[in-house]
Amino acid sequence: MERIICAPSQYSQGQHLIEKLASYYKKIGNQSAYIIVDSFINQTYHDMIIKSFEVSHTPYTLTVFGKECCMEEIQLHVHAHTLNAYDVVIGIGGGKTLDTAKAVAHFLHLPVIILPTSVSSDAPCSQISAIYTADGCFDYYLQLGTNPNMVIVDTSLIIQAPIRLFVAGMGDALSTYYESYACYQSGACSQVGGTITKAALALSKLALDTLLEDGYAAKCAIEKKVDSPAVNNIIEANTYLSGVGFENCGLALAHATANALSKLPTSTVSLHGEKVAFGTLLQIILEQRPKSEVQSIIGFCCTVGLPTTLTALGVQEEQLHTLIPLILEEPGIKNMPFSITSDMLYDALISLIH
Repeated sequence: MERIICAPSQYSQGQHLIEKLASYYKKIGNQSAYIIVDSFINQTYHDMIIKSFEVSHTPYTLTVFGKECCMEEIQLHVHAHTLNAYDVVIGIGGGKTLDTAKAVAHFLHLPVIILPTSVSSDAPCSQISAIYTADGCFDYYLQLGTNPNMVIVDTSLIIQAPIRLFVAGMGDALSTYYESYACYQSGACSQVGGTITKAALALSKLALDTLLEDGYAAKCAIEKKVDSPAVNNIIEANTYLSGVGFENCGLALAHATANALSKLPTSTVSLHGEKVAFGTLLQIILEQRPKSEVQSIIGFCCTVGLPTTLTALGVQEEQLHTLIPLILEEPGIKNMPFSITSDMLYDALISLIH
């Protein structure tokens, strides 16, 4: 099997980049842009989003995202293309908005520009979309075949987003190295269909190192709504290092746990990255990593505000009989380098109840 590494054609990170959005569009389009925007972001930044298009007389259509990255939502946007001739899809918002934009571009065979307004997950750079049901349960990963043409990260927007989203992104990125290494050990096929490169594994490790080094300082700066080198390092770790790292390596128990948790009735109380952080703890415990390493990761989670117990995720002990089979049926579980049983999961989960 060949070694493969994939990434966005362009990744840009800096202040006030949303004000140049039309100029980014013109690098790959010249007809009309189709912009999908999160509802809250549209209310907050509408004038800023459209200004560069209006000033440069660049044709565009702006439409508001409808809450879930589900096939019903995706088909609505695909149908809009049959009524107008767009040549680039632009997604602006959080992970589900961005995944919807990527999926729409995929089905229309169009290039896509991604502009995240928070760094709550590593979705922006990837060539997959996490598809949910209309009521918010994780369904499956849609393989898109290509990464976004451009990922534009405006740090001035990220700083203004709720701090919980910033921290949740650290939770998502926290799993990258551990899942990547598990896939490397088991010889699993990467998300992009090849064997794992040393470059991808190095990016995954750099994501973890950056979190542990700069995570707390970045959180403190974000609390004050100020920019800093630590903030920029964590934005890059959450978005690019984790995004390119996980995709070119793979997912394992941490994301299997997060996806299973999303199917519980109580899942709405926690964010994706918070569930992944918990899944990471579960994975490293089952891997029997050194006690000092486990304590270090638990300490990091506590310091930045990530959940370390099922209770913090709104899950009670009596729900374990439902949760464990859901974890075991997730595809990522097969990428672990050893077999995982119901009893192993129960013992580890019980240790993380409170």
